[in-house]
Amino acid sequence: MGASAGGSAALAQLLPRLPPTFPLAVIIVRHLHPLQAGLPFAYQTRDWALPVKEADEKEPVRPGWIYFAPPNYHLLIESDRTFALSIDERVNYVRPSIDVLFESAAEVYGAGLVGVILSGANQDGAAGLRRIKERGGLAVVQDPATAEVALMPQAALAMAQIDYVLPPAEIGALLARCGTACLNV
Repeated sequence: MGASAGGSAALAQLLPRLPPTFPLAVIIVRHLHPLQAGLPFAYQTRDWALPVKEADEKEPVRPGWIYFAPPNYHLLIESDRTFALSIDERVNYVRPSIDVLFESAAEVYGAGLVGVILSGANQDGAAGLRRIKERGGLAVVQDPATAEVALMPQAALAMAQIDYVLPPAEIGALLARCGTACLNV
């Protein structure tokens, strides 16, 4: 999932919908200040059924967990399905970049991946979501009419073939309903 400006409100509506038996890992890139410490949304996680943590270098991606990209690091998925952190140049003026996560994950998971773009004020994530679709994955975008800042969802709609355009709570309900059945694996 990718979120930027207005993304905390969208995640607060979406993530509580995921049940404790949710069969997929949830990996989130949220554009934050580079020096922000600690997990974003820590105050909200009590409403979430899944455990939450910041992704660590070489940590295996485990189903049923919510992972956040650390501030000021790109988060990638390696071919052995572990996390990698990078301080490479900013992409779309940000680090972490949603595109970096989505493009690396698309190469590893292919049709077994769901990409979600939420509220935000730039175009980050649109190219990555297009790559997810090219590899057979599912593309979901927050309805721009429900986004606090609609630019990121609009950019994704313009660049990629989208499977679902929904408000955040309905995205959470969709994911909870279908789990791995959403995927073409």
